[in-house]
Amino acid sequence: MPDQPGKSPLISLRNALLSGLLLLAPLWVTIWAFTKIVDVFGGTFRPLYEHYLPQSLQLYSFVLDLLATITVLMFITALGYLSHYVFGKFFYGLIERLIQNIPGIGAIYDSVKQIVATFGSERKNLFNKVVLVQFPRPGCWTIGFLTNRTQGEPQARTGSETWTVFVPTTPNPTSGFLLLLPRHEIVELDMNVGDAMKMILSGGAVMPPWPHPDRKSAAN
Repeated sequence: MPDQPGKSPLISLRNALLSGLLLLAPLWVTIWAFTKIVDVFGGTFRPLYEHYLPQSLQLYSFVLDLLATITVLMFITALGYLSHYVFGKFFYGLIERLIQNIPGIGAIYDSVKQIVATFGSERKNLFNKVVLVQFPRPGCWTIGFLTNRTQGEPQARTGSETWTVFVPTTPNPTSGFLLLLPRHEIVELDMNVGDAMKMILSGGAVMPPWPHPDRKSAAN
């Protein structure tokens, strides 16, 4: 946090010192813990090293220290894999089940999870363009996402260039309507997907600025 105007140099110096300590503390604890683990492993496995290593290598203590360090690194890596793929999934599933069983909170959690799964980074390319369409009746405009311009059987059957538009519901955009509309009935917007999602989730309370700041600067 930047210093406020009018603060004395001593207060600024104190804040800088505390910030430096907060940055160094995790690093210092990590180095200290790693050093202790290496010492423990080195002392515990030293008889094993001395038994199997040639006598010529035992004369160099750094060889034993190096082997102890490699052993610790392998142990920590194996523990990381174990915690990520075994314990991590187990505890995550346990916590998720506990949250889902809480009345009210469980429903909110499931809704947020569905939103993240639907509009997460893996699927963000599906919604590549924000559009306006007349839905559910002519003269009533709604926000939608252009999902596909590919021409297939529906276009062949209708005899016109038809685009696919997904119209999400408010305030839960994980459900919605799939519309196949003629190209001339779709109005493409400059609004990005993030701003459109904010508008939909807020029920229209959050209105993205227009003209967009980027276009203002480009025009100037």
